[in-house]
Amino acid sequence: MTVTTDNGQLVRDAYRAFAAGDIPTVLQFLEEDMVWQVPGRSPISGVFTGHEGVLDFFGRCLELSGGTLRISVDEVLSEGERVMVLCTVAAERNGRAWSSPEVQVWRVADGRATHFREFQGDQETEDAFWSS
Repeated sequence: MTVTTDNGQLVRDAYRAFAAGDIPTVLQFLEEDMVWQVPGRSPISGVFTGHEGVLDFFGRCLELSGGTLRISVDEVLSEGERVMVLCTVAAERNGRAWSSPEVQVWRVADGRATHFREFQGDQETEDAFWSS
């Protein structure tokens, strides 16, 4: 990851690393005790803590989607420690394709993410996709 004090750029770099499958670089961006929150009632919903929790979340998503999970970043908005990512999340599962807009909100302090929370465009549809 590039050395920068711009929290928005740090988040952009983390998304690029994730898209490239470079999970070790993503983990460098995350605090050891970070909190990762995913609302809903699906197998990927919950509060995941620390690197192990985030790896568990990534593993669930990749396993359930057969590795097809993709995130397209539309816009990154940054103000102080808050970074909001407007994106589209897409995956395939059991022969069905799904995509949805999301807002993903990060808190970044001292160059590392301490908190992540996502807000789905259609929670009910997303829960159904990941659950069936």
